[in-house]
Amino acid sequence: MARQKLTDSEIQSRLSSLNESAGGEWTFQGGKLHRTFQFKDFVGAFGFMSQVALVAERMNHHPEWFNVYRTVTVDLTTHDADGVSESDFELAAAMETLAR
Repeated sequence: MARQKLTDSEIQSRLSSLNESAGGEWTFQGGKLHRTFQFKDFVGAFGFMSQVALVAERMNHHPEWFNVYRTVTVDLTTHDADGVSESDFELAAAMETLAR
């Protein structure tokens, strides 16, 4: 099933809701949802990435991410929609849950 690109106003509305529950960490930049997570150490960061990988695989929706030691930087976009879709917000919410 093809995912639909959200409009700018839909993105801003969903971003506001996401940040209400996440503490205001997600931004919309470069056409992608963006967030940097900080963990206690590398094991915490890698454990988070492993848990997210399982969720992402079930969703068939995979993040763009980068890890250095205790920091994980995430960008979410839906390539087949050529922009941000509801799937990006679903994965972002799952990441917030797993990061706690």
